[in-house]
Amino acid sequence: MSLTIDMELIEDVLCIRLGGELDHHTADDLRRQITKKIEDYDIRHIVLNLGDLSFMDSSGLGVILGRYKQIKQDHGEIVVCELSPVIQRLFEMSGLFKIIRVEPSEQNALKRLGVA
Repeated sequence: MSLTIDMELIEDVLCIRLGGELDHHTADDLRRQITKKIEDYDIRHIVLNLGDLSFMDSSGLGVILGRYKQIKQDHGEIVVCELSPVIQRLFEMSGLFKIIRVEPSEQNALKRLGVA
């Protein structure tokens, strides 16, 4: 299975909806796409909707952590939402919950960032 990527810009927030598998085969493409959007559109925050993501490995965590560092430089924030139990467990084991906020829905994430 491959990775599906849907991106939508809402004010200064980039909403990224991922589906399928985020692994070492798909991570570089996602990294390039997100970085290009951040640079081209002066993105301040990111909402990552992982509701349709069935698998993620350490490469996916690396993409998320790298974009966190990139966004944090401009005092922005990444919020993840709609985590499946498997992906939530991966976030817990990696410690990403210590630096990245989680919301139950995309709407809640957008409200948290002040754009909904």
